[in-house]
Amino acid sequence: MITLLHNIIAIIVISFIIVGSLWGIGNLLNPPREKNIQKSNDSILLVAQNNAFNQTNPTLYVNASQPTKLIVLNKDFVKHDFISEGLGINTAYLTTEQDFVTGIASNKTGNYTYYCSFHPEMRGTIVIS
Repeated sequence: MITLLHNIIAIIVISFIIVGSLWGIGNLLNPPREKNIQKSNDSILLVAQNNAFNQTNPTLYVNASQPTKLIVLNKDFVKHDFISEGLGINTAYLTTEQDFVTGIASNKTGNYTYYCSFHPEMRGTIVIS
């Protein structure tokens, strides 16, 4: 009886190890790729989740002559914010499922940094051209 119990436990442990290994290998072979986010219908959606905006902190491209709506949505269980000092954007703290809508409208071309003040790795660039 004890041997059967040990065998069942061993099978369960080995199953967890195999599943975990396959999941880890899958993540190593398919890392998230940088995706440049273009405006779509004059709007950009950035989702804050897992300490990243849209998984890769993408570069956002905006036309200087055309205002673009920016929607920042927090899908994480921790607070996030979205700040771009050069563009005067500061969402304040966003809780889970809270969003913030603003506009990017600048005739001044250039690269502007955006970031989350809580998580230094959440950082990207807005390119206005």
